[in-house]
Amino acid sequence: MKDVILIDADTGNLRSVQKALEAVGANVERTSDPKKVLSRKKIVLPGVGAFRGFMSGLRTRGLDDVVKDAAMRGVPLLGICVGMQALFEIGEEMGTHAGLGLLAGKVTRFADSLPVKIPHTGWNQIEVRNDACLFNGINSGAYVYFNHSYYCQASNSSDVIATTDYGIKYTCAVRRENIFGVQFHPEKSQQMGLQILKNFLEAA
Repeated sequence: MKDVILIDADTGNLRSVQKALEAVGANVERTSDPKKVLSRKKIVLPGVGAFRGFMSGLRTRGLDDVVKDAAMRGVPLLGICVGMQALFEIGEEMGTHAGLGLLAGKVTRFADSLPVKIPHTGWNQIEVRNDACLFNGINSGAYVYFNHSYYCQASNSSDVIATTDYGIKYTCAVRRENIFGVQFHPEKSQQMGLQILKNFLEAA
């Protein structure tokens, strides 16, 4: 059984993420205690809502520095939704705010001029890179569940492992060594989401 630390920054429905992880064989400890993040267990960083509020929740609890430290030491880390956005340098929601800076790039809003509804809510297809272990057993064209108004612009194309098209083609999943992120919600994506979580536990 894989041991996982589920970061609680007081945002998001952590129970659904925890249940999904447990369904694929994880032993999950949900915590907001920075000391427990340093245990070298795999880390899952879920979040919903605004980038600013999420980062504030991390900093208030002293979780931002320990998450960065763990990631820099090679501990496997998966960011989900706003948790993926937090991996980047800057978020532009409600002003300009610093992220964790583990990946180069920024988080910006879908343009109002796009011929789509904002937020991007519901099922959409993904286009997967062939060498993306996070998507083992999942082909391009698979559907996953999204709910967001801001998206990640990765500066390094080598970090991008999946994209989706919603008025524009944008990055919906990233990986750099031990650092992973998905913009969509695997815990709401039924069998595809469970497979992605399983792949994270096995690949990292």
